[in-house]
Amino acid sequence: MSYLNQSMEVLDSPQRKIGRGKIEIKRIENTTNRQVTFCKRRNGLLKKAYELSVLCDAEVALIVFSTRGRLYEYSNNSVKGTIERYKKACSDSSNTGSVSELNAQFYQQEAAKLRGQISNLQNSHRQMLGESLSSMSIRDLKNLESRLERGISRIRSKKNELLFAEIELMQQREIDLHNSNQYLRAKIAENERAQQQMNLMPGGGSEYELMPSQSFDARNYLQMNGIQQQQPQQQQQQPNHHHYSRHDQTALQLV
Repeated sequence: MSYLNQSMEVLDSPQRKIGRGKIEIKRIENTTNRQVTFCKRRNGLLKKAYELSVLCDAEVALIVFSTRGRLYEYSNNSVKGTIERYKKACSDSSNTGSVSELNAQFYQQEAAKLRGQISNLQNSHRQMLGESLSSMSIRDLKNLESRLERGISRIRSKKNELLFAEIELMQQREIDLHNSNQYLRAKIAENERAQQQMNLMPGGGSEYELMPSQSFDARNYLQMNGIQQQQPQQQQQQPNHHHYSRHDQTALQLV
């Protein structure tokens, strides 16, 4: 028992305590210690905010200003959007009006914003047309002039691009028409050659139909009969002349 008591006394002694003690929450007077503590606690706070947003899928926005006025912030969505949501939640909780009134106010604000945007666009459009220039300064007029020049250059570039494309299309159509014309000319020439060959073939033209082979044979037959009738008369008149063979007679007839 005495041994256990001694061991407990050793463990309970202040020299054997492990870990840091509690820090009194008050302003740190030492500037260096205050700055070091600020950096450590700030990093820890940013880390905890990040972990909270990731683990719990919460919308977190953290804003910290140092004593020197430096800004440190963290937000998983948008600091401005979170602040607007916070303001809307505070106004909804403090406002005792109905939901319809709140919606009407919201839509009125949105309508006012849209009317302002429409007015600005109309004014800019009139200025682009050269109207409502009395309220503009020299700097605004120079900016407007530069905008118009850039717009005109883009318009001319687009116009030239379309013209070049149209010219290229027309040239391609001209080439296609020329090729089609050449093809048709070749087909016409081929048909003419085929027609000439058909005319030159026997029985293919009208000239050969007008001169049949029978007329040529009949003519030769008549010539040969005439020559044969004349030969006896000549032999009777000139008995001393030489007699020609039938082959020679045929040769003489052909000549």
